[in-house]
Amino acid sequence: MALGTATAPHEPRFDAGRICLDLLATTHPAERLGSVAELSAWIAGSSLVPPGTSLAHADTSWPEAFRELRTHIGRLIRADLAPEVRAPLALAASLTRVNTLAGAAAPPAPRAVRAEDGGLVRELGGPPECAALLAALARDAVELLTDPVARAGLRQCAGDNCPVVYLDTSRGRRRRWCSSEVCGNRERVARHRRRMALSQA
Repeated sequence: MALGTATAPHEPRFDAGRICLDLLATTHPAERLGSVAELSAWIAGSSLVPPGTSLAHADTSWPEAFRELRTHIGRLIRADLAPEVRAPLALAASLTRVNTLAGAAAPPAPRAVRAEDGGLVRELGGPPECAALLAALARDAVELLTDPVARAGLRQCAGDNCPVVYLDTSRGRRRRWCSSEVCGNRERVARHRRRMALSQA
């Protein structure tokens, strides 16, 4: 999915700038990892695995494992954005858990194979295990949290009641919303309605 592409209210979004931040966005506007089917759709859409990768072996333990990792990554990211509300013991536990998952398994390893048209495409050597997918997400979080330049671009969306955190890579780092088409458009509509109401008053 292209950066900033508008989506249906409960369709997964992949516009936060990092896959670990896209994982955090799965809580809004409602839980998007509540079932194996929802998680499988998110994994496929996130490019954690190559297109067409079978996830038929995923079971009901997977969504819980992804939600747990999401909680720990979210705690670490939000503490970086708001140092004044840090809870040292909870942060230490989350950091330990993210580090453990990052090193628990090797992320899925792609290989290049010939497609029917002769071009090369990515494919996995076998069905990806849950631990390998969690490792890929945890490592992305570790890379983000240990990169001062990237961390300086972390932003909380300015949209009303939007908890999405994104990586601002815009020129001048002036991006205000997680998505111009989603929260940005809502803000423009609200601003227009306020102007109309004032003009009619």
